[in-house]
Amino acid sequence: MSETLRVREMACFALHSAARAVTGYYRPLLDRLGLTYPQFLILVALWEADGRTVTALGEELDLDSGTVSPLLKRLEAAGLVERRREAADERVVTVHLTEDGKALEKDGCEIPGTIAAASDMTVEEILALRDQINRFTESIRKNTN
Repeated sequence: MSETLRVREMACFALHSAARAVTGYYRPLLDRLGLTYPQFLILVALWEADGRTVTALGEELDLDSGTVSPLLKRLEAAGLVERRREAADERVVTVHLTEDGKALEKDGCEIPGTIAAASDMTVEEILALRDQINRFTESIRKNTN
């Protein structure tokens, strides 16, 4: 093994560790809303633009349909969303917030601010970090294969 390769010096480990820390911090906040982190992301996307197709949600959240569909099924069972087949093309399914799903928005929108406060970083630092991570991700994807 190379003398220079150390787990804690790897960017991929730092990203993995950060993701685990953030989702771990989210867990009790989301438990109060009866949501998992992936379910929360779906609701955030729908609060941004209700009536998205399942395909559009998957693209927005970088999730495949095999992951999105079970999440939607659970959200629908909880009464937070409803799925509707399009009359013009029954293969297309749109997802709509129910009144209960819309009502969660106020509490849900407070969560990112709680996370930001726990980070001990300024808003500007958090936005710069987000932009760097997005740039890193785009570069890796562009150079894959």
